[in-house]
Amino acid sequence: MKIKILTFSYFILITVSSNLFAQGLPTAAPESVGLSEQRLERIDNLIEKEISDSKIAGAVVLIARKGKTAYLKSFGYQDKEAEIKMDNNTMFRIASMTKPITSVAVMMLYEEGHFMLMDNVSAFIPEFKNPMVQVVGSNGQDSLVPAKREIRIRDLLTHTSGIPYQWNDVSGPRYKDVFISGGLAEFDRTTSENIKKLAQLPLVNHPGEKFTYGLSIDVLGYLVEVVSGISFDKFLQERIFKPLKMNDTYFYPPEEKLPKLAAAYTLNGDNKIERINDGRVLTSGAFEYTASYPYGGPKTYFSGGAGLVSTANDYVRFCQMILNNGELDGERILSRKTVELMSAVHIGPPRYKHFGLGFYINMRDIVREVGSRGTLSWSGFWYTTFFIDPTEELIGIYMSQLRPVGNSKIKKRFKTLVLQSIDD
Repeated sequence: MKIKILTFSYFILITVSSNLFAQGLPTAAPESVGLSEQRLERIDNLIEKEISDSKIAGAVVLIARKGKTAYLKSFGYQDKEAEIKMDNNTMFRIASMTKPITSVAVMMLYEEGHFMLMDNVSAFIPEFKNPMVQVVGSNGQDSLVPAKREIRIRDLLTHTSGIPYQWNDVSGPRYKDVFISGGLAEFDRTTSENIKKLAQLPLVNHPGEKFTYGLSIDVLGYLVEVVSGISFDKFLQERIFKPLKMNDTYFYPPEEKLPKLAAAYTLNGDNKIERINDGRVLTSGAFEYTASYPYGGPKTYFSGGAGLVSTANDYVRFCQMILNNGELDGERILSRKTVELMSAVHIGPPRYKHFGLGFYINMRDIVREVGSRGTLSWSGFWYTTFFIDPTEELIGIYMSQLRPVGNSKIKKRFKTLVLQSIDD
């Protein structure tokens, strides 16, 4: 369906209703949690400049410290062409910020004793038995060789399975030929059908040997279905979103909430933002994406690596649960020991910088950039990002909707702008 331009009165009704029922965290003045209100204005200045320079249409920023939201602001437009202003409860395509949520779902089943992380994936999804690896020789010709071992559940969590995304030069054309979904476009197969077809394709490296960012987390979403016996979307709703009161997080939002979904933008020939209209398919190599996938198509594929829509107020509750070692408002999602396991470095140089189970882990020398060792973070395809700093009891979330990002500098500088506001 197409999102229609709202009448002013209807939009006001939606906005008031969304503010009334928004959950988020308790709020506090910045100074009461050790943040400088004056220094936080530096965030405002950068975002407002990028909006005026037509680098982004709008954004929502949320900063929480010591369990309370101290800064929550919306900037610019949710839909610039329709003149709908951004709202603190606007919904965004969070893309790869889905991955930490899927990883938590897997670890919940791990805690229940359904599997060990070193178990082979084929024990639960037989199609992954006896994988092959696509090897490119010095002459440029590729050949298939048996994998040295099978893919383990831990390999999926750490992106060392050898399963790439479609933009991989080696496997991208092969993925496109058999129509494997990357989770960011309308798709007419089920999760089961997509993952079983994916399992028949060769890997691009031997399991465990290399960090290859790709569809591993989509496989984990299907693993949750197989082990739990219910669809992945239902598992997330019942086991994570409802307990955490994440009331605006969905794979496919209900029709009555679609007016809250931000429009998505790309860049025109002048490097200025341009709205992506329904039906338009964009490409990045062999990877295809649309802006309409959250409300278009048959809605049968639940992408564990890219498919969710959420709000800053919802996502901060997920982050706070992690910061609280697995619990929020009396609802325990994970044990402290499991969060410790996820927050530990499971792979590092030379395979990758530092990665845990579902998160990038900052282990760099603090002298290089401002930050805290042990900070968890990740970003999304549509120009969203978050970080969780356990040392400072601090959460930062930035939400926008743009691909490619052009010369926008906000996301790269976001953590610095948040941390420089600490005043205690």
